[in-house]
Amino acid sequence: MKIAIVGASGAVGQEFLRVLEERNFPVDELLLFGSARSAGTTCMFRGKEIAIRELKHNDDFEGVDIAFTSAGAGISKEFAETITKFGAVMIDNSSAFRMEEDIPLVVPEVNGDDALVRPRGIISNPNCTTIQMVVALKAIEDLSHIRKVHVSTYQAASGAGALAMEELKTQFKQLVNGEEPTIEKFYYQLAYNLIPQVDVFMENGYTKEEMKMYHETRKIMHSDIEVSATCVRVPVMRAHSEAVWVETERPVSVAEARDAFARAEGMVLRDDPAQRIYPMPLDLAGKDPVYVGRIRTDLTNPNGLTFWLVSDQIKKGAALNAVQIAEYLLNHGGLN
Repeated sequence: MKIAIVGASGAVGQEFLRVLEERNFPVDELLLFGSARSAGTTCMFRGKEIAIRELKHNDDFEGVDIAFTSAGAGISKEFAETITKFGAVMIDNSSAFRMEEDIPLVVPEVNGDDALVRPRGIISNPNCTTIQMVVALKAIEDLSHIRKVHVSTYQAASGAGALAMEELKTQFKQLVNGEEPTIEKFYYQLAYNLIPQVDVFMENGYTKEEMKMYHETRKIMHSDIEVSATCVRVPVMRAHSEAVWVETERPVSVAEARDAFARAEGMVLRDDPAQRIYPMPLDLAGKDPVYVGRIRTDLTNPNGLTFWLVSDQIKKGAALNAVQIAEYLLNHGGLN
């Protein structure tokens, strides 16, 4: 297959290369695209150096089967027609098309078949925080319909990109040395701090990130589910965590939930409080699944459950989910 990656030099672009290699995805030819600044630099893939081309409005995408795009919403919107005009399937990691009615928003473990109907040749990858949550919600939804979700997210610096990760490292070094910290990628100093804002505030007092979780969850799950989120940036390098409370139509026992999570595709149960075993970002950066623990009945609601999720948002929250969409298309005749 002829594969393209747009935004190849970024954190997610680099993760695309690793995931394609790890999963032995059938790549016969790989094209890498980036900005004028990154054009001419090279990336390694399966032992070979591949030069990054400058993304332009031309015929470079002729013959491409699948294009993975992760260069920001503006670039995705501007180049969508250029990328898809010869028949390539564009799997887009940006927010550009997520809520458009004629573009599927897909997490393969939850709604893979949606990827098979794509009138514009585009499939949208959901927001990282939504992806890991809906994988877990699907397991509970299959037991009893979920009416409401309350979620607090604890989002790693890498969710803001490679430069944000470097800024966090730099801040720790500067503070240890008694220097003023550099603050460019975050609203405030992140080292030794929490920032209860991810993305800009909306008129209703929620942030754009929090509203993404509301709208995207409903679209992916084809549900009237209500989601109230608080998204917090934390001084962790990689892997997002989420404290989730759900209200179901009937009571779901802890035993039922544990069994459902243990059997769920793409999930790993890590839940033994007596032995202090639960998911943590420190252990799970670079891992593929969504990990769940701290499963218990909500003390305030007989129809409530609460649990704790951790997942690497660059892998499952971005590159891995996109590659899994491509695998789903291959396995279900979705490229014909």
